Order: sequence, then C-alpha cells, then structure tokens
Amino acid sequence: MLGSELLDYWVVDVFADETFAGNPLAVVLDGDDLTTEQMQSLALEFNLSETTFPVRTDTDGADYRLRIFTPTAELPFAGHPSVGTAWLMHSLGRVGAGRVVQECGAGLLPLEVGADGAALTGGAPSVSEPVDALPIAEAVGLTAADLAGTDVRWAGAGLFWAFLHVNDDAVARAWPDLARLTALSGSGPDRAGVALLSWQDGRAHARVFGGGLGVPEDPATGSAALGMGVWLVATGLVSGDGTASYEIAQGSEMGRPSRLAGRVDVGADGVATACHVAGQVHAVASGEVVVPEGPALS
Repeated sequence: MLGSELLDYWVVDVFADETFAGNPLAVVLDGDDLTTEQMQSLALEFNLSETTFPVRTDTDGADYRLRIFTPTAELPFAGHPSVGTAWLMHSLGRVGAGRVVQECGAGLLPLEVGADGAALTGGAPSVSEPVDALPIAEAVGLTAADLAGTDVRWAGAGLFWAFLHVNDDAVARAWPDLARLTALSGSGPDRAGVALLSWQDGRAHARVFGGGLGVPEDPATGSAALGMGVWLVATGLVSGDGTASYEIAQGSEMGRPSRLAGRVDVGADGVATACHVAGQVHAVASGEVVVPEGPALS
C-alpha cells in the first residue's frame, strides 16, 4: 500500500529526436518542502544520471529554482536536466513559452522554451591552458596514437570538462577507467570528467565520461555541449567574431542516440562570450512517488 504522502513525477527523454533515445531525466514536482536528504533518496530511487526538483524561488527575475541530483550528489548545474525540466514545466502550463529563467547553483540561466524542446544559455565561459593529453587519453583506454593533435583543455560554462580530440575510429574503442577519471576530475573545482570527440565539418561525434559525477558514461550532456563551444574557439577549430553553430551526435554507443545543437558567440577578440545548446524533449512516463519518511544517507 502506498504511503500517505505522494508527489507527481515525470520521466522525459532529453536531446532526443524520438522517444526512448537521448538522456532520460526524472522530474519530481511540488517538492518544495523536501529536505536535501529526501531529494537525494528519491534521486537514488530513480537511479538515472540526474533527477530534478523545480521548487519555488524568492530571487527576482527567476521563474523557479532547480535542484539537480545524481544518485549520489547534488550538482550546481547540468544541461540536460535544465532543458528537460524547462520543457516539462512549459508543457504542464507552469511557465509560458519563450524566455524562462532558471535559478541554480550556477546562477540565473535563461532558456528559450517551445513546444518541442528548449535552448539553454550557459554561464560565463571559461577555459584552461593546454594540459597533458596522455593521462586523459589513458583514462578512457586510448593511447597517443589515437590523438588528433588538438590541445586538450578544460572548458565549460557551468561545469568543466576536459576535451580530448581523437581520430574518429577511436571514439567507439574508448572505455572509461572510472578511478582514473575520478582522480582527474578531483584536480579542480567543478571538473566533471572527459568529453571525447572526433570533429569534421562542424559536427562532433562525442562520448562523455563523468567520473567527477559518478557517471561512467552519459548519453547526452548539455554542459559538455556548452563547454565544447568554448573549447572549439580556444583551439581554433572555429574562429572569427560572430556566431558559430555545431552539432553533436552522442549516445549511440549506449543505445541512446542523441542530438545536441550547439552555438557559440565569439567576440571581436576571438574569445567565446556565450554558449548555447538546444534539443528536443519527449515525455515517456508519469506517476506518483512516495515521499521518503526521513534521511536515507548515514
């Protein structure tokens, strides 16, 4: 028999051209009175890469506050949870179409929401100096022979990823060593993991390994798509001022094909000034979930 307290939830597929593709996300509604421990317990129960809780906000200019949890930890920001939650809130009539502002640990982030999906603008772009490529390649089971020769840098617009450019045949052969990935991610704040990609004619074939998030591999990663724009500009794979668009195919190796549309704004000084990612969202399930009675973590 179900407990006396229940909350509505939805599961949506994000960055997916159809259902049962992309990155699944659980969204628990009306959880304003939940404790952090109760939210974490529910995220572990769903056991998806992320579960979100859109709650009330007192911040001027924000439509809601979004709390984002992996099965083991709360995140300040993540891309596919932001896109999926905004689309669901609009689909349920809780926010209107067009501009929506989400409050999260990365600040106030704007989204453009429509009938089929949403577009997210990330936080302030940031990129590191080049770093040694070999330890990062070895953390995903590759060698120096697999590298395409482009600088490896940590880059992001909310969460930070090490971008590793490889030959296309190496993408499918990569295999994450979670202990090494976790150690790499522990070398700096908000370092989430490794984004592996091949690149041709404005299109990336990518795999993303979230050692810093406790996620061995992710089928569609909005924060990495945002960071990729910063990295593309910093390495000269896209250049000049104005706007450059790119497309990311991800998730096929996991049986969850995903498509992310990226865009980076470039200033006159050749530096990325803003990054955006967009994709479609599809609802696949809804129901009620029991509210945990108390903290589930010791």
